[in-house]
Amino acid sequence: MHNRKLTRLSGFDYSENRNYFLTICVYDHMGSFGSIVNKSMKLTNDGIIAMEQWYWLGNQYPYIDLISFVIMPDHVHGIIYIDTDFFKHYVGIVDNNVENGRDRSLHINPDRSPQSIHVIPKIKPLPELIGAYKTTVSKRIHMSGNTDIKWQKSYYEHIIRNQRSLIFIKHYIETNPEH
Repeated sequence: MHNRKLTRLSGFDYSENRNYFLTICVYDHMGSFGSIVNKSMKLTNDGIIAMEQWYWLGNQYPYIDLISFVIMPDHVHGIIYIDTDFFKHYVGIVDNNVENGRDRSLHINPDRSPQSIHVIPKIKPLPELIGAYKTTVSKRIHMSGNTDIKWQKSYYEHIIRNQRSLIFIKHYIETNPEH
């Protein structure tokens, strides 16, 4: 059996307050997101979907900030900041009879009375956020008629450790089509 190389930092909590740089590639480097013309990216319909779903990700998960991103012909670069303190001062009250179904993102505080339960939504770690992005992009592109597009397994990520690195990587992303 083929041993797969681990790409994530062992024991690291990928839902920590941090900036994460990531690159997500299309399988076989199929350039379905567009092309570079005069050092600028011209998006196809698939590229527009990839861009729209990036913004969707930020709206869907309010505890993340989309710092920078670019859609390239066969990959996406981005920086996501996860803010674990987003829900720190927010506590929603839910009726005791409400079930959370299959979504286990609601954590119940056992010290509360049976009449009301305080819940704090779960902060999804980076791999789950990227999974949501890849799934929704694929689904929308397939629904539009292009069933050939697939993502490479996994993705590249880099934990940004300081402001200097953040500035350098952000510049790299924003000038990527020029290079």
